[in-house]
Amino acid sequence: MRLLCLIWRAYLMNRIHWPGNKIQKLFDIQHPIIQAGMVWVSGWKLCAAVSKTGCLGLLGAGSMKPQLLREHIQKTQSALGSDFPFGVNIPLQREDNKELVQVCIDEGVKVVFTSAGNPGLYTEHLKKLGMKVVHVAPTAKLAKKCEERGVDAVVCEGTEAGGHNGLDEIPTFSLVPQVRDAVSIPVIAAGGIVDGRGIAAALTLGADGVQIGTRFAVTVESSAADRYKQAVIEAGETDTVLTLKNTVPTRMIKNPFVAQCIAYERRGATPEETIQLMGKGRERAGIFEGNWEEGQFEAGTSSALIKDIPTVEDCVKRLLRDYTKTIQKWTS
Repeated sequence: MRLLCLIWRAYLMNRIHWPGNKIQKLFDIQHPIIQAGMVWVSGWKLCAAVSKTGCLGLLGAGSMKPQLLREHIQKTQSALGSDFPFGVNIPLQREDNKELVQVCIDEGVKVVFTSAGNPGLYTEHLKKLGMKVVHVAPTAKLAKKCEERGVDAVVCEGTEAGGHNGLDEIPTFSLVPQVRDAVSIPVIAAGGIVDGRGIAAALTLGADGVQIGTRFAVTVESSAADRYKQAVIEAGETDTVLTLKNTVPTRMIKNPFVAQCIAYERRGATPEETIQLMGKGRERAGIFEGNWEEGQFEAGTSSALIKDIPTVEDCVKRLLRDYTKTIQKWTS
């Protein structure tokens, strides 16, 4: 089975021209495409489906307790066997981040993406255990710090990305070349990339691979609520906004809850008032339960380009086809 998988992946690799091979070698994958580890979206079904296409699937530990993460890791391993790699995304601002990291170690996870915290917190320890470590950076300055702390690659995430964002609001097209100039490790572009044209553009700017969130969130295997997926499909080009800037800047689709957030910002609410407004469970309510009135519908600025809910397999085929068409158009 392993031999057949390698032959098939090699056949497909020869059909698509990727500039460089750093990300593929780093993660032992066929395509330099990573599915973001999104809260309430990236469960084992999505992660496994993405990895089976030759990309890298990530479990989103940000919405999982340690025992639930363990279950999702085991289910992913059962679905993939030893033929396809996958990883786990761990937001370091979680109070139980140490327990989540330990679960990954116990279960033999080979790839860990970290974010929202010190990139050196667990990097040295995990690398000694033979694990690959990647950190998310919204600025070139932080990306350089990540390299100094020993991470294997960095995700440079622009302000177009859905969910939590950097305070400096640097767009992806400005961020990628600055990060490329600042570091020598592999660079993964993220934020606003939903199709093959975006992949081609990111690689042209110097990225070695891409991380895609919202597009994979709106697939059959995603654990997001149907109402969430429909909201993304219905979103227009001006229907997302970056708000909650005095606490945790977050890009969301405009809904009644977001209207409250904007009103708070306009009247100069304190961080304490904003935290009280947010309360608890807003992400679950919006993304997982589909509560339009009270939940956070986190999505990127390119939501307007998403018009359907395909399977992961069909989604990746389309990404690869559109990327190839874009490259062929340029070279012709």
